Amino acid sequence: MKHIEGGVCAAKGFTASGVHCGIRKNRSKKDLALIFSEKRAAAAAVYTTNLVKGAPLTVTKSNLSDGFAQAVICNSGNANTCNANGIEIAEQTCALLAEKLNISFDDVIVASTGVIGQPLDITPIKNGIPALCGMLGANSSDAAAGIMTTDTILKEAAVSFEMGGRECRLGGIAKGSGMIHPNMATMLIFITTDAAVSSAMLQKALSADVKDSFNMISIDGDTSTNDMVSIMANGMAGNTEITAEGADFDIFKEALGTVTKKLCRMIAGDGEGATKLLECRVRGAADEDAAKKISKSVICSSLVKSMMFGADANCGRVLCAIGYSGANTDVNKIAVTFTSSKGSVTVCENGIGLAFPEERAKEILLEKEIIIDIRLCDGTGEATAWGCDLTYDYVRINGDYRT
Repeated sequence: MKHIEGGVCAAKGFTASGVHCGIRKNRSKKDLALIFSEKRAAAAAVYTTNLVKGAPLTVTKSNLSDGFAQAVICNSGNANTCNANGIEIAEQTCALLAEKLNISFDDVIVASTGVIGQPLDITPIKNGIPALCGMLGANSSDAAAGIMTTDTILKEAAVSFEMGGRECRLGGIAKGSGMIHPNMATMLIFITTDAAVSSAMLQKALSADVKDSFNMISIDGDTSTNDMVSIMANGMAGNTEITAEGADFDIFKEALGTVTKKLCRMIAGDGEGATKLLECRVRGAADEDAAKKISKSVICSSLVKSMMFGADANCGRVLCAIGYSGANTDVNKIAVTFTSSKGSVTVCENGIGLAFPEERAKEILLEKEIIIDIRLCDGTGEATAWGCDLTYDYVRINGDYRT
């Protein structure tokens, strides 16, 4: 497994583009993105579990019912949610793109992100599609920019790996900074691969992966309305198609997980107003489910997030979050260590807070990436969750998000 450049254009046969079409007032910000496969591809997706869903998700789910796609189009700046004509706009977007690319209407994955409940006009999208298609190339970064909302950094990742004697590639782009507390994948993730994988096995791999990747992120406790993870596999690497579990499927899942977890870290570290990436590692839980509950509870705690912003090594807040997580654990055997590039400090052993050098602890917690290492004595369950600190800027960003 090797990390490579290229994002969604790393795999053979995939091109991308991003333009400003006029949804956003700021002309310097791209607001329309496209990913295209020169060959019709097997496809799969998972969707937000919020009962209020953006119209594009309904249309995409229908289009992917046959397990194939050839293009992804996504606008930013307006989420196309709670709009009277939302389905019509999403379907028109698919039709306009399909005509321009000479592909089938139902081979289009359509997505949208931005403000919820604002009227959306098809005109800027219609006017932007010709330029979007005309600029297709190795432009993963342009596509990544086109799906950003309050994100401050581009989020791309790709790997190469060998399967059946063939080099395969898999890459992705992501959007996610706020309204992130998934029970699926509350953000936008688009993944491409030139590996040959059947639609059914793609769905199986993706549905399993999100449980350990995107479902383990929380920025602010809010599950969004519009977001999805989609994957297209065009088979251009030339490997024997994966149609069942086995060694090749395991290799593919490893490649997928390598990319998704890298994107997870990027999303968590770029949380709205965040200054720090938090990674909570739980070991020794009764089982994996308990480990996930505990790591997610710690990452979601507003008090833990606030203390990390202030670089205050308060083990009580971590223990509190463990206690209300819903996981059964022996609280008298909990150990907590904070780690960064500056070193480590253990703040709790056997469920009891320890004395430690405060200045040394502060130095460790002032770094941009912090590991919260929790060791239990209940079993062999393990899990990792990702989040960020809670800062004054989170309120500033969201206090006037719409206006």
